[in-house]
Amino acid sequence: MNMLAPDSGQTGTALPRFPKPASKAVVIAASHSLRMRVASAFDDIGQMLRLWSLVWTLSLFDIKLRYRGSLLGPFWLTLSTGVMIGAMGFVYAQLFRQDVAGYLPFLATSLVLWGFISTITAEGSTCLSGAANAIHSQRTPHTLHAARVMLRNLFVLAHNLPVIAVVFLIYPPHFGWSLLSVLPALALWTLDAFAVTLLLGLIGARFRDVPPIVGSIMQIAFYVTPIMWSPDMLMHRNVGFALALIDFNPFYGMLQILRGPLLGHALDTAAWANALCYSAVLIVLSLLFFVRARARVPYWV
Repeated sequence: MNMLAPDSGQTGTALPRFPKPASKAVVIAASHSLRMRVASAFDDIGQMLRLWSLVWTLSLFDIKLRYRGSLLGPFWLTLSTGVMIGAMGFVYAQLFRQDVAGYLPFLATSLVLWGFISTITAEGSTCLSGAANAIHSQRTPHTLHAARVMLRNLFVLAHNLPVIAVVFLIYPPHFGWSLLSVLPALALWTLDAFAVTLLLGLIGARFRDVPPIVGSIMQIAFYVTPIMWSPDMLMHRNVGFALALIDFNPFYGMLQILRGPLLGHALDTAAWANALCYSAVLIVLSLLFFVRARARVPYWV
């Protein structure tokens, strides 16, 4: 029944009285919005997987475009990496008082794998901001740009593998059954590469200071991570604190699960535990950031 407005001042003028909205409506709307964001995020990943042939084509196109007009193409990177390893290997073997036959395979494997890690973090921080034109003009999944950077760097890593093969032919390591763990290690590397590319891409799209910060951090990480030196070199010195820090270094575990089997080392369960723990944290953070920020990416880039 219509009620007279208490302050209307006019007889017969009635205003409808509506019931107050239920307080639970806001909760339902928020929950529905969260479910929609989660569904949209996973739908974005699903669309990227369905467009995997496009990701493959774009990654190859990036490689061809980067070395267009070059005689050796991407193998220039292979050649420069081989020359650098050959020059540094003999010098640092003398500095660290190491046997060249054991140190050169270690250095070659470490530098090639670290090159992938450092490049994926540097290019990952700009994977979305660098694709601003495509994001604004085409309706493509945002994860496609992260997968494109990840796959492109996997191609570059494959071009550098012959350097390791040549060193192994000269100084062959003694492979064991642990070599079989290379396959799951590569799978974990691929998953982590996609996760870190997506995470840094989202943060880099929002804050443009991220790329130089990431570059500075990776420069420091290069020296504090066993790349040019191994933990065995510190065993006979009073540097127990430095050895303890290695266990908390996320890069060491990821390097060791792939580098160790390639050098003929036994399966390192501690390195696997380190790598799996940090990978779980990285993947969860990447998904949370993507669910939260996916809809805002076009306004950031």
